[in-house]
Amino acid sequence: MSTETSGSHAKPLYQPISGGADIGGTDNNNNDNDSDVELNDLRTSLDTAFEIDNEEGEPSETGNSSMRMAFMNMANSILGAGIIGQPFAFKNAGLIGGILVMIVLAFLIDWTLRLIVINAHLSNTRSYQDTAYRCFGIKGKIVLSLSISSFAYGGCMAFCVIIGDTIPHVLKAFIPESVTGEDSPLHWLFHRNTIIVIFTTCISYPLSLNKDISKLAKASGFALIGMLIITIITIIRAPFVDNSLRKPLTKSDWTFNSRIFQAISVVSFALVCHHNTIYIYNSMRNASLSKFSKLTHIACVVSMICCATMGINGFVNFGSVVKGNVLNNFKSDDELVNIARFCFGLNMLTTFPLEIFVVRDVLKDAILSIKHGGGSTAHIDLTSKQHFFLTTGLVLTSMLVSLFTCNLGIILELIGATSASLMAYILPPMCYLKLSYDEQKTVKGLKKKDFILKKVLPSVGCIIFGFSIMFVSSFMSIRAGMKSDGDTHCVVD
Repeated sequence: MSTETSGSHAKPLYQPISGGADIGGTDNNNNDNDSDVELNDLRTSLDTAFEIDNEEGEPSETGNSSMRMAFMNMANSILGAGIIGQPFAFKNAGLIGGILVMIVLAFLIDWTLRLIVINAHLSNTRSYQDTAYRCFGIKGKIVLSLSISSFAYGGCMAFCVIIGDTIPHVLKAFIPESVTGEDSPLHWLFHRNTIIVIFTTCISYPLSLNKDISKLAKASGFALIGMLIITIITIIRAPFVDNSLRKPLTKSDWTFNSRIFQAISVVSFALVCHHNTIYIYNSMRNASLSKFSKLTHIACVVSMICCATMGINGFVNFGSVVKGNVLNNFKSDDELVNIARFCFGLNMLTTFPLEIFVVRDVLKDAILSIKHGGGSTAHIDLTSKQHFFLTTGLVLTSMLVSLFTCNLGIILELIGATSASLMAYILPPMCYLKLSYDEQKTVKGLKKKDFILKKVLPSVGCIIFGFSIMFVSSFMSIRAGMKSDGDTHCVVD
């Protein structure tokens, strides 16, 4: 999971579908016959939105990104810090279980990403938050805003943990032991917590104070390249590590493990990028539902392959001793892996401000929405003092959590189980169900049987799945976290 947006606020979601009717509200055309035709055209377009053989509807000039650029943005949004925890997900699920989880979740993520854009068209809204407000009022918007902000905030905690996992080993590899060793008066500078505080406050914090996210765009180009380097190095080095770092797989490790719900949470954290969906859609040149469907299919398949490759490789080579951050399974003096650690630490330092931007912007929107009755607050900015104190509070509190835990795995599990489930598996189908019900009452000739089979059953099934993951996985993660020693996740030989 990583956050890449093209501007500080989402641009208006234009209507690539002919008609532009407001489902559940008033039609823009005064002629009743024309209205029925437009509504049926809209329903037909939405029913075929998952087909990508041709371009349905009129394209809209919503952005300047080509399909290739939009793919890079979406893939970068998906392939973030979560990819490093995929071997841990396979440890929880078992090899066969992990593969099945990866495939099923990639399918669900693909579907719900497209639902967000479809919902925005059905409700004539400009953002995911505005769609939630249209469907469920101010409470719905606040719940979604809090889930997005907690998802990004959890990412900030994970990034700080990763900085502490990676940077110290890189520094010790290039600085003489006479300086970094325990006998040196400066050895405290290279301790995990000291590194987290220094690098977060001196690099990530100043970057986080930027009000314009476009100023951080230069850092985003290196993120995907860095993840590719990390994945390749891990694949190359893992099969050749010392046998003392491995543990043979048991029968359940090869098939299914009992902690499969926790595995779903970790995979969800890696694949979910729903808070960026409308940003990416708006950035596309001549955006349409069919083009976005094609983009989503490709991005989800590529991301699933990358995550599965990292997960299978790490788990098969390290077995049940694999850690929440698989790089911690390698020796601290492994030069090639230290390159991966350096890339990953640098990536986290520059991605951290992007997540802080999301948290700050969403919290601002949620707070101001209460004051302004739930309407769009994109035109209202925080004062300089509010901006400074809110940013400072978010940076310091997320950094503080990382000083007390090394267990990246449980952070990924909890955030994936709660915020990711709500944002990806629960709210999109709930909004779609509400908007489809309004459409079913309005559009003539829409059969009740088709409505139930094609819209109600898939949506309800996805919602039940989301709540199951939220409660079961959270309970299991908290129970496991209380029993285990999280410091073992930091130990590097």
